[in-house]
Amino acid sequence: MTPPATRADLDPRTRRLLEGPIAPTLLRLGAPNVLVMFAQAGVGLVETYFIGQLGTDALAGVSVVFPVVMLMQMMSAGAMGGGIASAIARALGARRRDDANALVLHAALIAIGFGIVFMLAVLFGGRALYAQMGASGAALEAAMVYSNWVFAGAVLIWLFNALAAVIRGTGNMAVQAAVICIGALLLVPLSPALIFGWGPLPAMGIAGGAVALLLYYAVGSLVLLGYLASSRSLLRPSWRGVPLRWPLFRAILGVGLAAAVSAAATNIAIGIATALVGRFGPAAIAGYGTGARLEYLLVPLVFGFGAPLVAMVGTCIGAGQRERALRATWIGAGLAVAITETIGLAAALWPHAWLGLFGTDPAMLEAGAAYLRTVGPLYGFFGLGLVLYFASQGAGRLGWPVAGNIARLAVAGLGGLLALHQGWGLAAVFAAQGAALVVYGLVNALTIAGGAWFGRVGWPCTPARLMQRIAPGA
Repeated sequence: MTPPATRADLDPRTRRLLEGPIAPTLLRLGAPNVLVMFAQAGVGLVETYFIGQLGTDALAGVSVVFPVVMLMQMMSAGAMGGGIASAIARALGARRRDDANALVLHAALIAIGFGIVFMLAVLFGGRALYAQMGASGAALEAAMVYSNWVFAGAVLIWLFNALAAVIRGTGNMAVQAAVICIGALLLVPLSPALIFGWGPLPAMGIAGGAVALLLYYAVGSLVLLGYLASSRSLLRPSWRGVPLRWPLFRAILGVGLAAAVSAAATNIAIGIATALVGRFGPAAIAGYGTGARLEYLLVPLVFGFGAPLVAMVGTCIGAGQRERALRATWIGAGLAVAITETIGLAAALWPHAWLGLFGTDPAMLEAGAAYLRTVGPLYGFFGLGLVLYFASQGAGRLGWPVAGNIARLAVAGLGGLLALHQGWGLAAVFAAQGAALVVYGLVNALTIAGGAWFGRVGWPCTPARLMQRIAPGA
């Protein structure tokens, strides 16, 4: 057993996670992550704008590829990335520095493996998938050009996100923020230069956007590798002579695979809702889609607190500080609920302030306003469920958060189908989506409050009973 460490043995970043004031630490570490997520979202919007200048077929082609790219991003950065950050944080918290160093190689190998799987799956199955999603003719050909370029470099995307997660797991959020934001600034002019041609650069058309994206991830990966090899890095990874150990793979995959199921369930829930709303016509789809974009923008805000929570909870759990891990979780949850609920209430009170940014069609505005007035006041439950999902990644206990997301999927799908079958109208379909968010938040909150991280869930879970689970014999 590793002997207890003194305060002098602890790296300042690890000590901050174990001893620093929780709310200020979360806010300080969370700010770079929010900036990162909005930078990435801004890059996507800029690229879409420039590709749209090539015509409707090019825009339609990229549109059908986009959900598949987003699924890969969610799995590599959020799901498996969360597993990597959690494993690193727990190892550092337990003073297992050698394991933390070895985890870097294991994380890179996992990323390369999943990158190859995504590459082969989409290169060989992309055409059939995009055709099922409605692409045909010139739009399908445009989709294939863009998709083949992007997924030929899938390994680069996975490796970049894995290395960023490794650094996040040490409690350092600033490095990846700097790399991503500087890269985004460079990508904005590079993308149109490759799409339309500029100076010695040839006009590559839609493929230019994909090539610019891959260059961004390639250079970013090299920068992150350079940081890990520098004296500034808390970790000292070795790429040769490190024995591969199943327990280290399991530490990552045990969290990452469960989180991947949750990410898939989220995307399926949105897809089902879109299909249900589609029964009421294209204006209803446009209204729902425009309103739901606001829900997507809540994710980077919650991730701002979720990413440092993964590091803080994982480090505290590894160090045996279970009470502090729970206290940090509920403080993070309170911050996330306050922000998401404020945004949701504002959207419900003034829906046209958001919807008007995307169109003026009266039918679209009516449908979108109905969605925001119904679901917006319940966004706090979405923020609650999502931030507790991140905290559970840090604890290495994702069973109940995955169940909560599946329950959300079931309520949204079955409730929406019931509304259609009974002829209750579009408002009832939106009510089902709101109820699904409530279920998602409550399942996560009640199970964690019931002791899910430290044993079987049981209610009523009094403070004394929870403390007994946290520290048996105390």
